[in-house]
Amino acid sequence: MNDPWKNARRPSSRPPRATPLPPREGGTPPPPGRGNDELRLYGWNAVQALFAKRPQALRKLYLVDALIPRMQPVLKWCVANRVGYRVVEEGDLNKLAATTHHEGLVADVLRAPVVPLAQWLEELGKGPALALWLDGVGNPHNFGAILRSAAHFGVKALLLPAGSTLALSGAAARVAEGGAESVPLVQLPETAEAMAQLRSAGFGLAATLVEGGDDVFRASLPERLVYVMGAEGEGMDRSLASQCDQQLSIPGSGAVESLNVASATAVLLAQWASRRHG
Repeated sequence: MNDPWKNARRPSSRPPRATPLPPREGGTPPPPGRGNDELRLYGWNAVQALFAKRPQALRKLYLVDALIPRMQPVLKWCVANRVGYRVVEEGDLNKLAATTHHEGLVADVLRAPVVPLAQWLEELGKGPALALWLDGVGNPHNFGAILRSAAHFGVKALLLPAGSTLALSGAAARVAEGGAESVPLVQLPETAEAMAQLRSAGFGLAATLVEGGDDVFRASLPERLVYVMGAEGEGMDRSLASQCDQQLSIPGSGAVESLNVASATAVLLAQWASRRHG
């Protein structure tokens, strides 16, 4: 039986040089040493999803000794493709990821490209399609939770407004549990042009309001739909909402003011999906 470790490069006995990284919001610049085209992923599902979808994006891998048996397919690929990996201590991963929530695995990877709206629409197939327009979402944990729900319900893309600095962070990718690799990010042009292009492709646009919109559980939802999700805290921009084809709200008991943007997104996606499968 071939020993997969026989020809592997032995990991250095020295831990990688690393300094603690500050927590990053969704659109903040990358830490020194990595360009804007690179991202530090951590967490089992986030790294495994990257390897399954885009193995060529892997640039460097760090892992604890206990994960070597489970990671053999990835490590063999690294050896065959001359991608460096290093077995390190738990404390080194804490520094590299700037968190203890790394599950023994950290990877430096190339970011997936953000696609222009016109290109995405050209490549999108016919039939039912759901997308999310993120108007002001910035918290990486909310962003990650939205990505996870979007992947679960088969959302075709997350649409980023013109001028948005929102970008995938390691924290968002970990919360997404692999969903970040299944839902592309699409860059929108200016609002009027973006709406015109989406409508020409058969999409209806639905603004999501904390209150004052039509009951989403009773409303008619088109088979090609873009939910426009408002910013955390202040909610949906009213000027943008007025330009949409529908204004929708999620009715509740009134015991709390509203759902946060990630929870609301999951409800809205489930409601659209139920119409397609009902």
